[in-house]
Amino acid sequence: MKVDVILGLQWGDEGKGKIVDVFTPRYDIIARFQGGPNAGHTIIFGGKKYVLHTIPSGIFHRQTLNVIGNGVIIDPFILFKELDKLREAGMNPEENLLVSRRAHLIMPSHRLLDAALESDKGTSKIGSTLKGIGPANTDKYGRNGLRVGNITDPNFSNRYAQVKAEHLETVRHLGFDYSSHLMDGQDFKTYEASWFESIRRMKGLKIIDSETFLNDSLDQGKSVLAEGAQGTMLDVDFGSYPFVTSSNTITAGVCSGLGISPHRIGKIFGIFKAYCTRVGSGPFPTELNDDDGEKLRVGGNEFGSTTGRPRRCGWLDLPALKYSIMLNGVDSLIMMKADVLNPFPEIKICTAYRNGDEILSGFPFDLCDENIKPEYQVKPGWSTSLEGCTAISNIPAELADYVKFIENEAGLPIEIVSIGPDRLQTLQR
Repeated sequence: MKVDVILGLQWGDEGKGKIVDVFTPRYDIIARFQGGPNAGHTIIFGGKKYVLHTIPSGIFHRQTLNVIGNGVIIDPFILFKELDKLREAGMNPEENLLVSRRAHLIMPSHRLLDAALESDKGTSKIGSTLKGIGPANTDKYGRNGLRVGNITDPNFSNRYAQVKAEHLETVRHLGFDYSSHLMDGQDFKTYEASWFESIRRMKGLKIIDSETFLNDSLDQGKSVLAEGAQGTMLDVDFGSYPFVTSSNTITAGVCSGLGISPHRIGKIFGIFKAYCTRVGSGPFPTELNDDDGEKLRVGGNEFGSTTGRPRRCGWLDLPALKYSIMLNGVDSLIMMKADVLNPFPEIKICTAYRNGDEILSGFPFDLCDENIKPEYQVKPGWSTSLEGCTAISNIPAELADYVKFIENEAGLPIEIVSIGPDRLQTLQR
């Protein structure tokens, strides 16, 4: 068996959680391969909304195992907030949740350091979610991190104290006064106490050598779906650097984030919105700072699942989409939030970038270059609700043409068109 992959092709927030939830009945195992509590995967069914940050989006299906892979960065406090909310909703998520022994931990001082570093950047802020992801990854690659497998080590508290002291020294050097800084509504000492209580509870979870477990499962004929977080344009190597996340969000990240050989990668599903959004700072060629942008924001409820920040909105960017398809080796596309375009009599699509008088033939090295401007084609909108569409054959002709145009440009089929947030508003093609 091979590992299928679902990942985002834009700047995150594409709707991966919903599609993973829809696909889960096809698979024995769902495995998150990167990211951390900076992710926000929203799933709506039965009139209820659930937001997951660390837990894989297949958790609502009891028959499917969910693995937090070694490439995920875990904040134990946030993890148990998620687990407790699921338990309050009548579920028992620990039954089908497995956690990699090699996954790195976010310490309270990582979050403090994140806030201090972001504050020090002044007007050059990258728009961090302040969840400690960047500093935790810095320690990971600096060989100074703590992992899930360390929590049972008798020397864990001493190792924790040593790393914490280094972080606080940096915070003081940056001149950051954290006496009034709150993390999830708690000051540092209170949060630290809650974190250690979560560490105690974490010892009761099913902690595994996930790389061995997943490869053995594949050998036994089990089906596995790898779930990504963020989006391709936030990849630390290939995204709009430096306004990126601190992990590899692309297909290659599956191998390092789960311990899977490249030859075990199967079908790759790329998810994108019918328009574009991004949260935080950084380049966004098709951004709309006008009434149309606000209409997209309100119609799509474009506010961050993790931070609550309003998302920046703009038209679909085909050069970026095609670049993402190339990087990921995408086999088929999934288009989300087509319904958000319902009110628009005309819809623009960026088909190329212009730099002065030159039409760029490829994706630019530095998307931050202010001279890069989008070239648009205009398509007629459908100007009607999609509420009554229960099959792809019911969609308006203008939406069908929009889908076909994207397929022709991207050179790939669009397998699913999502026309609303609920599981049932998912049209197969």
